[in-house]
Amino acid sequence: GGHSMDNQEVCLRAEHICKIYPGTKALDDVSFNVRRGKVNVLIGENGAGKSTLMKIIAGIEQPSSGRLYMDGEEVSFRDTTEARAHGIGIIHQELSLFPNLNIYQNIFMSREKTKNHIRLDNARHAELTEKVLQRLEHPIPPETLVGNLRVGQQQIIEIARNLIQDDLKILIMDEPTSSLSAQEVQILFKIMRELTAEGISIVYISHRLEEILQIGDHVTILRDGKYVADEEVANIDVPWIVKRMVGEEKGYAPRAAT
Repeated sequence: GGHSMDNQEVCLRAEHICKIYPGTKALDDVSFNVRRGKVNVLIGENGAGKSTLMKIIAGIEQPSSGRLYMDGEEVSFRDTTEARAHGIGIIHQELSLFPNLNIYQNIFMSREKTKNHIRLDNARHAELTEKVLQRLEHPIPPETLVGNLRVGQQQIIEIARNLIQDDLKILIMDEPTSSLSAQEVQILFKIMRELTAEGISIVYISHRLEEILQIGDHVTILRDGKYVADEEVANIDVPWIVKRMVGEEKGYAPRAAT
């Protein structure tokens, strides 16, 4: 599919990414476009390389070879702080919250707002937290200890941490619905649509194929660390995805020899 895209449409491009760990090639020459204002879905079986690619974009891992470009300029991220400085946020499957701190302390951890280089007070943090939680339709008191929240609520806090980033350009979501109720999933999808409407790009990893067809705009499929296919969601269905995800040779009757 659309590899010759004009630059307006692509806010980040990963080119020829390889990632080698001792004894395994997690990514083998993968190129990937993050389309601006779209939900860019990454699909693949476990070990296909999607989480590795996502961690490279977020600055958690560095590629063994290959390059990242944003708006035509080459970028490289030594850590998540550098990625965040370029407007890239990530929501992990492994929640990285502090259970012994309250909600607003978690949300502003390592990203305290400053005013003329003076740290803002807790009241301001609590107020901003309240606003973002209302937007997420979870009006939980900002002083609540995170350890007292249900897992689904903690996931919402994890999302809130990223929404307070002023210059968010790309939000990476790794299986964000795995611990959410059906109702919370719909709230999340509504927020995702609001973000993409603002021009923010989402990179979305999920194994729930029905969900992907509901929320995704563009799908890229990886298998065994390699790029397999990409396509607009409007043009595909679940069988199309499964066939490419597992490979032609598996699970299908052999074609008759011609």
